[in-house]
Amino acid sequence: MIGLILAIIIALFGTVGSWATWVLACLGFVVGLLNVTGKETGRFLVASIAFIVTFNSLGAVFSVIPVIGAAIQSFFGLMVIFVAPATAVVAISSLISITKN
Repeated sequence: MIGLILAIIIALFGTVGSWATWVLACLGFVVGLLNVTGKETGRFLVASIAFIVTFNSLGAVFSVIPVIGAAIQSFFGLMVIFVAPATAVVAISSLISITKN
């Protein structure tokens, strides 16, 4: 929830800088490490892949809206920055688990 709220605030104020990218990426990394258990791994990976693809596409679609398009596109991009590290952590963890067996 913190990542979502932070992405909304950053997108609304239009101050997407390297600090925002780093904060969201670190939060996503923590989510991937702490919040996804073994039973949730498969569903999380499928959902996050769909999420990343969809939000990248929707960012391009909404970018043409005159007044709020840039903010919406920025929000979608920030959410991808938040979800991608969590997805990578869970995918790597899953690969390590598979290779152990």
